[in-house]
Amino acid sequence: MFAKSSGSVLLTVALAQFLVSLDLSVMNVGLPSIQAALGFGAGTLSWVIHAYALTFGGLLLLGGRLADRYGRRRMLLVGLALFAAASLAGGFTVSPGQLVAARAVQGVGAAALAPAALALLTATFPSGRARVRAFGVWSAMNATGGAVGVLAGGLLTQYAGWQWVMWVSVPIAAAPLVLAWRTVPADSAGTGGRADVLGAVLVTTGMGVGVYAVVRTEEHSWTSPITVACLGTAVLLLAVFLRVEQTTNREPIIRPGLLAHRSVAGANLANLAIGGAMASAFYFMSLYLQHVLGHSPARAGVEFVPFALGVVAGAAVATRLGYHLPARTLLIAGTLLTAAGFGWFALISPDGSFAADVLGPSLVASVGFGLCLGPVVSTATAGAGPEESGAASALLNASRQIGASVGLAALGTAALARTGGGLSPEALTRGYSFGLALAAALLLIAAALAATVVPGTPSRAGPRSSSTAPERSSLR
Repeated sequence: MFAKSSGSVLLTVALAQFLVSLDLSVMNVGLPSIQAALGFGAGTLSWVIHAYALTFGGLLLLGGRLADRYGRRRMLLVGLALFAAASLAGGFTVSPGQLVAARAVQGVGAAALAPAALALLTATFPSGRARVRAFGVWSAMNATGGAVGVLAGGLLTQYAGWQWVMWVSVPIAAAPLVLAWRTVPADSAGTGGRADVLGAVLVTTGMGVGVYAVVRTEEHSWTSPITVACLGTAVLLLAVFLRVEQTTNREPIIRPGLLAHRSVAGANLANLAIGGAMASAFYFMSLYLQHVLGHSPARAGVEFVPFALGVVAGAAVATRLGYHLPARTLLIAGTLLTAAGFGWFALISPDGSFAADVLGPSLVASVGFGLCLGPVVSTATAGAGPEESGAASALLNASRQIGASVGLAALGTAALARTGGGLSPEALTRGYSFGLALAAALLLIAAALAATVVPGTPSRAGPRSSSTAPERSSLR
C-alpha cells in the first residue's frame, strides 16, 4: 500500500494527466458545431486545435525547468489554475479570436502542469515495486483521458452544446488543484543559480516555430517556402540552444549530460514514433467511423470505449510484469503488439462494420499501448537526478507532443495523397488504410529504437554535481 502522502501525490498526478489527455481529444468531435456557432472560416477552424498545440509544445521544456527551479507542487498549482480559468472563459467566448486565445492559454497551463505532475510522480516513487505500480496507474489514467475525451466530446456536443466541451475541464482541473493544495507536501525549490534566460528564449522560440511549421502544413505543403523557412529557423534556433547549454555558466534548461544518457535518449526517440503513431491512428479511425461507416459523433465516441478499457488492461499487465521484467522488455513487447493491432486496422474495408473491422484491432492495439506506456515514462526519467526530474519529464512530454504533431501532419498528407482527391467510401478507406499501415511502421521503428538505444539494465543517475567530471561522465 502507498503511504498517505505518496497516495495523495499519485491521485493528484493521475487526475492532472487525465485532464491533459482528455483535452487533447475532447475538442475534435465538436469542431463542426463550433464552426457553425462562432462563424469560423474553413481556413481558421484548425487553429482551435493548433493554438493549444503551439503553446503546449513550445513551452514544455521551459515549464519543466521552472518546476525544478521553483518547486513542482507550486508549478502544478499554477498550471491547473490557469487551465481551469481558460476553460471557463473559453465556454463564454462569442468570436473565433476569443476561443483561439482561450485555447492558447489552456496550452500554457498544460505546459506548466504536465511536467510538474510527472516530476512529482518520479520523485515520489524513485524505484521498486511502488514505482512500477504508480506508473501503471498513471498509464491507465493517461490513456483513459484520451478515450473519454472522444466519448465526452461527442456526447456533450450532441446533447449539451459545444460550450461544455470547454467547461467540462473546469471541475476536472479543480479536483487535482484542491488535492494538491491540501494534501501534497511542498517540495524544495532548485539551487537558486542564475536563470538561463537566453536558453529559455531559444528553446521556447525554436519549439514554437517548429510546431507552427508542422501544423500549417494543411495550408502550406512540406516543400513550400513558408514551411521550409520555418523548419529551418526552428532547427537553427534549437542548434544554437544546444550550443548555449554546453557553454553557459548559468543553470541550463536542459543539461547536455541528460540528453547523452542512453535511457533518456532511447525512450524519447521511441516516444516520438509512438506519439506520431497514436495521434494518427485516433484521427484515422475517428474519420473512418464517421465518414465511411456513417456513425454519429456520439456513437463514434462510444466505440472508442473498448480501446480505453484495453489500455487499462494493458497497464495492469505491465504493472504485474514490471515486478519481474525490465522496462525495456515491456516497451519493446508493447510497441510490437500495438504495431500488430494497427496492421490489422489497415485491413479496413469501405463496406465494413465496427464489429468486423474495428473492435478486434482496437483491443490488440490498446493492450499493447497500455503495456508500453508506463515503461517508456519510467525509462525516460530513470536517468535524471532528483533536481532535474522536471526537465526530464518535460522532455518526454515534448517528444510525444512533437511526435504527434509531425506524425499526424506527415501521415495525414500521405493518406490524403493515397485517396487521389476522392471522397467516396472506397477512396477514403484507401487513404485511411494507408495511414494506419504507416502508423504500424512507426511503431516498428519505436521497437527498434528501444531495442538498440535503451540499455538492457538502465543505470540510475546519481545527484548532479557541476564541479566533478566523473559524475558528468557517468550520465553518458
